[in-house]
Amino acid sequence: MQEKHLFEYAIIRVVPHVEKEEFLNVGVIVYCADQNFLRTKFTLNQTRLLALSNELDIEELEKRLYVFEHICSGGPEGGPIAKLSIASRFRWLTATRSTIVQISPVHPGLTANPQQTLEKLFSELVE
Repeated sequence: MQEKHLFEYAIIRVVPHVEKEEFLNVGVIVYCADQNFLRTKFTLNQTRLLALSNELDIEELEKRLYVFEHICSGGPEGGPIAKLSIASRFRWLTATRSTIVQISPVHPGLTANPQQTLEKLFSELVE
């Protein structure tokens, strides 16, 4: 049996009108300290998003979400936040926001393979 590792995840949501509290799940962030794993996966379903608000700038949303990806990878495109430790990057990415891109509460779990877990969560919670 494969060894299981503690992981944490959060759902990335687009909230076009904060006052309405309506949102669409668009991605997932998974962090597993034991495996030095921090990744995100997202998709923007333009039809569903525009059904929530026809004022959304899909290109701008996509740019914001790619920044999440760059921060996860720790690359220079992620700016100063990407230079932080992997744990600090996860905490920064999952911090409470009142913007159009928001994050769910963080949830824990156990996994033998964080990449497979990311794919499974994405399939179940976003697609």
